[in-house]
Amino acid sequence: MQYVIDPPPRAFVPVAGETSVFPVRRIWCVGRNYADHAREMGADPTREPPFFFSKPGDAVNTGGSLPFPVQTADLHHEIELVVAIGRGGHDIPVEDALGHVYGYAVGLDMTRRDIQAEAKKLARPWDLAKGFDQSCPISPIVPAARIGHPSEGRIEVAVNGKVQQSGDLAQMIWSIPEAIAYLSRFVALAPGDLLMTGTPAGVSSVKPGDTLRGTCEGVGEIVVTYGA
Repeated sequence: MQYVIDPPPRAFVPVAGETSVFPVRRIWCVGRNYADHAREMGADPTREPPFFFSKPGDAVNTGGSLPFPVQTADLHHEIELVVAIGRGGHDIPVEDALGHVYGYAVGLDMTRRDIQAEAKKLARPWDLAKGFDQSCPISPIVPAARIGHPSEGRIEVAVNGKVQQSGDLAQMIWSIPEAIAYLSRFVALAPGDLLMTGTPAGVSSVKPGDTLRGTCEGVGEIVVTYGA
């Protein structure tokens, strides 16, 4: 096949303990999947159907030193367990969903909260609030064959050494199998898709020069320092 321009490089995430990497296709995110976070965002935490938004695949990065995002005065961190899809499917049954998972990572759904708030007020999409450049730092993926499928465990993020968000995976409103099954009713999932599973309460602003250290028990760690 002859392209009229050079195709962009494929986004990828390292696999922990291996030289091979995980190619990234799409990034899906579950909104308000922890009750306490739903409350802090002014929403009802009842078990209503989940909703999803997306980030472009090339928003993914492995952390380290990152430039502070442009066009925001209110950048927020959202720490999340990330599910890496290894086998695709459409309308996946809940009981089969974990068989489609390659592995897990811990990530940050970085959010330009001021842009999101304006979009909500005007009933507009959130794309520029969620899908900006380098908005998805995540740790190396750990294969499920190595760690199993986590359903509980501490997940938290510290900013400059102070814990800001802390919760437990068991607090998810929609479990990982349920989220995979529900999303697959609307889109055909494919190998390379990532699913961010929601964030606990405690989101807060990040300033230039801040260092974020996100951890998920038994899964991994992601560290980001924002420059000026």
